[in-house]
Amino acid sequence: MTREASEPGGIVVVGNGMAGARLVSEIRARDPHVPLTVFGAEAWQPYNRVLLSNVLAGATGPDQIGLVDPAWYGANRVDARLGVEVVRIDREARVVHGSDGSAVPYRTLVLATGSSSFVPPIPGTRDGLPAGAVAFRTLDDCSAIIDAADGARRAVVVGGGLLGIEAARGLVGRGLEVTVVHLAGHLMERQLDPGAGKVLARTLGRLGIRARVDVSVSALRVVLDAGAPRVTGVELAGCGGAEGADGAEFLGADLVVLACGVRPEVGLACAAGLEVDRGIVVDEELRSVSDPAVRAIGECSQYGDTVYGLVAPAWEQATVLADLLTGADARARFTGARQITRLKAASVDLVSMGETHHGDDDPDVEVIRFADASRGTYKKVTIREDRVIGAILLGETSTAGTLTQLYDRAAPLPADRLSLFFPGLGGAQPADSPVRMPDAATVCHCNNVTKGQIRACWEKGARTADEVAARTRATTGCGGCRDAVEGIVGWLGEQESVPAG
Repeated sequence: MTREASEPGGIVVVGNGMAGARLVSEIRARDPHVPLTVFGAEAWQPYNRVLLSNVLAGATGPDQIGLVDPAWYGANRVDARLGVEVVRIDREARVVHGSDGSAVPYRTLVLATGSSSFVPPIPGTRDGLPAGAVAFRTLDDCSAIIDAADGARRAVVVGGGLLGIEAARGLVGRGLEVTVVHLAGHLMERQLDPGAGKVLARTLGRLGIRARVDVSVSALRVVLDAGAPRVTGVELAGCGGAEGADGAEFLGADLVVLACGVRPEVGLACAAGLEVDRGIVVDEELRSVSDPAVRAIGECSQYGDTVYGLVAPAWEQATVLADLLTGADARARFTGARQITRLKAASVDLVSMGETHHGDDDPDVEVIRFADASRGTYKKVTIREDRVIGAILLGETSTAGTLTQLYDRAAPLPADRLSLFFPGLGGAQPADSPVRMPDAATVCHCNNVTKGQIRACWEKGARTADEVAARTRATTGCGGCRDAVEGIVGWLGEQESVPAG
């Protein structure tokens, strides 16, 4: 730690997750001298939350998902206070107070407090979660689930959204019998239409994951074990089947994972008197509308009517704010971001973007759909005025690059609509192949890395996807672009080996 980092006139970042950690690194890349302090409530070094499901499945170790080398802070004169929570903001004095008793002044305060798990207020949760029940959000949660899974036979995952599906896939990979219980009528209802939700449920069923939709959990059933409560399953309201003593259906489980969604962590902002709707309300400069000395980014912030819950918009906000705070680009602005969701668990590959819920009865929208439930494949593209406004690719995602480019740029569609689903149809080369992809095409959407940047890395000596990742951060977000980056690197290598003339 450096004393200068805590002197008046510095930047203080509250939150050291994916948004806060990225902001700190982006600031230091632009200005090595500005006093910079970061508070992280978790004692861990910042890590990639997107990859927690890989840790849960046992495919990746916790040490493999870190975002910042621990030695980086000292080498870059960043005052990193890990495991220290900010408990109060004094806006008048421009001071933040830490849980360790520290008081740190700031010139600019950035709130990157992220989100917290939503735990439904039902019997069994109101006095804290019993043993064997864990809300899935952090690396500590992941470790607790792994510990609880050891020796367990049956698990219930409450919530069939993105995080719940990832948790279920990880648990079934550890040999547990898994049931997903979901309140909505189909899985991942925010990203998928009913048809895709049904195909996803069928795919999960083949993997050993049972999906129960359109049901609600009314309680956690617990027993006392050595005087402490331990979960034995969940009660479902209004369902037929095996019943408990009160008539509710009972699903027995040794482990219950709560993946019921998240809520922006805005308690600190509310207590400080900042304007909060669903998130901390900010303008195009990520400035709180209540206080020009306070900025907010990531899942705790709200721009317009939107709270962005994905990593790519958070990292885009971090880049914009770093430009503004260091003066690298005084014209930088955040004007919103397109949201692209990827689920890449073992045997489940999914990409969803934009407006996906339009049906065939909307006269202003053209809908193209292909489904093969037996193969776990569902593809849908929604089009308005010859532009892609939404897409779902489930089970077979080879045209994801093409669709993402069309969606991002609002570019005109090819005359042959079926080529959006089937690459190379009619002898045409897929638009997302390395050969036809323009240098301006975005390959890694989490980090906004283009094919041209990957080519530039190659020309400077990068010969593997890992070397490209080290220089550009491509593949370090959701990891969904790994195959594309490797394809481009491989193609560049082939071009280099072709004799001239």
